[in-house]
Amino acid sequence: MQIRNLEKIIQSIPTSDGGGVKLRRSLGQSSTLRLDPFLMLDEFSSDNADDYIAGFPDHPHRGFETVTYMLDGQMLHQDHLGNKGELKSGGAQWMTAGRGIIHSEMPQQESGRMRGFQLWVNLPASEKMKPAAYRDIQPEDIPMLTLKNGTTVKVIAGTAVLDGNTIHGPIQGISTEPLFLDVHLPAGETFTQVVTDSHHAFIYPYEGQAAIGPKADQRLLAPQSAGVLSAGDCIEVNAKETVTAFLLLAARPLREPVVQYGPFVMNTRDEIEQAIADYQNGELV
Repeated sequence: MQIRNLEKIIQSIPTSDGGGVKLRRSLGQSSTLRLDPFLMLDEFSSDNADDYIAGFPDHPHRGFETVTYMLDGQMLHQDHLGNKGELKSGGAQWMTAGRGIIHSEMPQQESGRMRGFQLWVNLPASEKMKPAAYRDIQPEDIPMLTLKNGTTVKVIAGTAVLDGNTIHGPIQGISTEPLFLDVHLPAGETFTQVVTDSHHAFIYPYEGQAAIGPKADQRLLAPQSAGVLSAGDCIEVNAKETVTAFLLLAARPLREPVVQYGPFVMNTRDEIEQAIADYQNGELV
């Protein structure tokens, strides 16, 4: 097996979105800091309600998929299709914008901790105008396995083989074949995961430091940074002195042109202009 090395580090930067929600953005902070097919990764985390209470009021999307994964807190999703989803601690939602969707994500708490992630995953050109869809994933629907060394792994999307067990996440059948894991690794322990060698992959630690790569050539990745991995068919992560929690994401690259204008991601400028016109004319969806 060829163990992947830590090839590039994208340090997240503070920004805001929606109604003024404070967050940190790693992938997607510029057009050059993406990892096909991943367009953006935001982390939001605060105990101060002023940082999140305004939420994400109604806004449009076209041409890609959004994934929201909650660690703490509760938000309500609503969209023009009539979907309504209670996004709770430990739960997720997978939304395919397709040809167009208008939705909101609003906090259902006035105090306490709100912590989670939003990931944007591109759609191939052949699927950008397909009908929108929404999947609400409750915490109990996300399988979690405790490994022999005490590591816990949640499988949100794709399929993972863990200690000889094949674990299927609730999200399957996506054309980019995403693998989305949330891993909690005890201090001093190592986590190894086989991945498709042709897929792009990155790791995002949100607690502790991750030592990535073969033991003779490990590099440290600090929290709130996206670590882009080299080619290979195996990922190896070691937790040094403290518990390390991280997201592991991999998917099949599309290798297609990306033209983005705010909440619209298409393949050409003409398609972006059409999306803007459709939204302004009430024809986005």
